[in-house]
Amino acid sequence: MIANWGIRARVMFAAVLPMLVLAALMTALYTSLRITDLDQALTDRGRAFTRQLAAASEYSVFSGDREALQQLAATVMGEEDIVGVRIVGRDGDTLVHIGKIDGQLPTLTTVRQLQPLTVRHGRTLRLVEPIRATKLQLDDGLSTSALRSGTASGADSLGIVTVELSLDRLQRRRGELLWTGIVSVVFVLFGSLLLAGYMSRGVSGPIRRVADTALRLGQGRLHERVPPTGGGSLRKLAEGINEMAERLSEAHQDMARKIDEATLELRTRKEEAEHANLAKSRFLAAASHDLRQPMHALGLFIAELSQQPLEPRARGLVQHIAASAEAMENLLDSLLDISRLDAGVLAPMPQPFCVQPLLERLVTSQRPAAVDRGLRLILRPCASWVYSDPLLLERILANLVSNAIRYTPRGTILIACRRRGERLRIEVRDSGVGIPPDAQDIIFQEFVQLDNAERSRDKGLGLGLAIVRRLADLLGHGLELRSAPGAGSVFAIEAPLAQAGAAPEIHGEERPPGDLSGMRIALLDDDPLARFGTQSLLESWGCEVLATETPDDLLAALAPGDWHPALLISDFRLRGELNGIDLIRLLRSPDHLPSLPAILLSGDTGPETLASAQQAGIVLLHKPVRPARLRALIHRLLNAAD
Repeated sequence: MIANWGIRARVMFAAVLPMLVLAALMTALYTSLRITDLDQALTDRGRAFTRQLAAASEYSVFSGDREALQQLAATVMGEEDIVGVRIVGRDGDTLVHIGKIDGQLPTLTTVRQLQPLTVRHGRTLRLVEPIRATKLQLDDGLSTSALRSGTASGADSLGIVTVELSLDRLQRRRGELLWTGIVSVVFVLFGSLLLAGYMSRGVSGPIRRVADTALRLGQGRLHERVPPTGGGSLRKLAEGINEMAERLSEAHQDMARKIDEATLELRTRKEEAEHANLAKSRFLAAASHDLRQPMHALGLFIAELSQQPLEPRARGLVQHIAASAEAMENLLDSLLDISRLDAGVLAPMPQPFCVQPLLERLVTSQRPAAVDRGLRLILRPCASWVYSDPLLLERILANLVSNAIRYTPRGTILIACRRRGERLRIEVRDSGVGIPPDAQDIIFQEFVQLDNAERSRDKGLGLGLAIVRRLADLLGHGLELRSAPGAGSVFAIEAPLAQAGAAPEIHGEERPPGDLSGMRIALLDDDPLARFGTQSLLESWGCEVLATETPDDLLAALAPGDWHPALLISDFRLRGELNGIDLIRLLRSPDHLPSLPAILLSGDTGPETLASAQQAGIVLLHKPVRPARLRALIHRLLNAAD
């Protein structure tokens, strides 16, 4: 506590404490000695009265003169502080008892052998004195021997005298002395404080002025100075503070000038960075649409080509082309996803849902890759509900599972869930090579692959875990990694639990999986290559396709009313004033096809397009669309419409 005191408090403490201690010790010593003297004086006074009474009572006790003893006791009772007198004879009989004396009387045996006693008895002081027989010399000529009074031996006692003194006056005097001592200590303390305050002002005043000036200098008021007062060390201290303030002022001015120059340069670089970022955004926007369009058409052509009867060598070439196209699609999707996450344009849409269907769909899609590598992919059932964005959470888990498959040479991959408080922990465990502790942070950076220095494509691009980290941060879900070299890895994502809701309706009659024969589908796409590829793929599935380039062409083709599509597939960007969402709304009006199922295709990955489609209740697919996913979605929409 003293370490936090200021200099004035320290000076006052150093001045007051010794004086206070000395005053307390001297007062305590004086009071103690004075009380001891008072106590001894009272005891000596009472002892003198007792002895005198014992000596004066000798003959009366010997002769049994109670009246004389009564007068002697009454005389003693007249003295101050005496509250009781008792005279006991040799045989133990009480001869005189005046006043109040409590307690057990000595026995006869005790009387004969009694010595003078002083006993404190509560609020009184009891004094006991034996009555001794004195020797008498007879000179009558008849006796030749010295006789003692009576027949008692001089060693025996004739009786005892007990005098009781009150200690009340002594106690009052003690209290007066104590109060006097306390008042003296208080006066000394008050005087010490006054003296210490006067001394502290003279010592701490200049130092406090220096401290206040230093504080103001620290607050940026560099014009403050300390007035030099006094001499010696205090004056040197003030001059040193002033010199320091002068140098600080010069340094501050120099620093301010450099900061202004650096700020100007930083502003210039910031503007250049903003221009570069704008150019990057424009490039990504163009890449998101212009690169996805040909990739979308390429994927459709490859899917249709793979359905044609081909020679083994040609089929192998088609498979290699499909693998290369898929790798390009994955790279494009990953790069655009990273850019969207870093730009903050991806807005999650959390909702309560059951995780079991999501996990089953994930295992179904990842099991072929696991089987190709000779791995077992196991899912432990989980009936819990969570509150999250199902699409983004599925993307996180898909990246974790594919990463586990890619880096597990043999063994098992387990997907399991367990409750942890108010959250559900979803774990992806593998028996792979493991990750060293010093690399468990850098693997979440872009293009980092620990065992792929040669950049082999079959080991991925190094963007999966980077996307996982960003998506987990976006959703506010906890992400954890436990791993050791040679002991496998455990990636875990934690999502908040939610109340179970209504189960989805199950339609009793569904279209057989994969059967799209005879389905009439209207197709609208302003890109000829993408339109032709989509039309060709749909027709290879047995669909009747009405392909048009503009909304006016489609409306004109549907105007006669003799051809009703079961499904509409439209691009988002169209020629003219209408976009894909506007066209679908128009066709769903009461004058046309109110219950028309529709799929919106878009190369734009911005959140505005996705939000507009969701508000209109339209299913949105981003280009390039994988044929298998498109076919599954068509099948689901047609079953729902039935």
